[in-house]
Amino acid sequence: MRRGFVDAVGDTPLLRLARLSDETGCEILGKAEFMNPGGSVKDRAARGLVEDAERRGLLARGGTVVDGTAGNTGIGLAHVCLARGYRCLIVMPDNQSTDKYDTIRALGAGLEIVKAVPYADPNHFQKVARRRADEIPGAYWTNQFDNVANRDFHAATTGPEIWRDTAGGIDAFVTSSGTGGTLAGVARYLKSRRAGVLTVLADPQGSSLGHFVRHGELKASGPGSITEGIGIARVTANFESAPIDDAVTVSDAEAVHYVYRLLREEGLSVGASSGVNVAGAVRVARRLGPGHTVVTILCDTGAKYRQRLFDRDWLASKGLERYADGAADFPDFQT
Repeated sequence: MRRGFVDAVGDTPLLRLARLSDETGCEILGKAEFMNPGGSVKDRAARGLVEDAERRGLLARGGTVVDGTAGNTGIGLAHVCLARGYRCLIVMPDNQSTDKYDTIRALGAGLEIVKAVPYADPNHFQKVARRRADEIPGAYWTNQFDNVANRDFHAATTGPEIWRDTAGGIDAFVTSSGTGGTLAGVARYLKSRRAGVLTVLADPQGSSLGHFVRHGELKASGPGSITEGIGIARVTANFESAPIDDAVTVSDAEAVHYVYRLLREEGLSVGASSGVNVAGAVRVARRLGPGHTVVTILCDTGAKYRQRLFDRDWLASKGLERYADGAADFPDFQT
């Protein structure tokens, strides 16, 4: 028996993606993080960040938790704060899914929506969140991007779960990066068990991280992406600690293609970041050849993107509708 929301976070199943596994001759496994109680992998970060603050005496009961987020960490924090007796204030940029804003409001958290600007701008949502925490008595800024308690929670939970559920037979781990917590934590754990496990960043078009992994400099790979919460233009404290072997850049067209394949072939409704991850996993599986086990992260539920990713008119407005119908002539932004 699990005791409430917080105790229900984690221990998600690995799902065999049958059609893609059969096509590649590899076992392609998706860790079903959308089955966390708040609907995403970010429930883990939320739990880990709050529990770390509690252990260090940085949160008094009734205090306020503040963070800047593309949405999923905010949803997770709102749930955890309700369960733990804290107030919650979330700062988000104005270019995210309306479904996420509505969910955070419905959970009773404060929500401040700010203009989406580059990280160098003092009004970037992460910097606004830090200022709000400084202004509110008794508030704590969880700082999900640069607080390595995020990474450490994944190293303590997500990584060991993957190792256990593959019986140590994993050959490659592929995932995208927003804060870098999932990638760094899982990669560090897996390589501590066997150094030869291949760790690969799946990076959306427009992000700078893939080029950084391959060439050591931050440089955007193509136009901005429709994906939310992944692919940024800076190296966070979580990301810089990740032992990453390689990176693949995934176009929006390819991500949408795999999101809709998962829906049609596996009955799985997931967000665009999962499409990026699965696209990366398929590429790595084809590179390794038959007989290998490749694990990736199915980050969140598609229910959070009903007005975008799963709206055909919206897809058409982005020139992506035909990829939802199976087109596979993807643009190449690999650098």
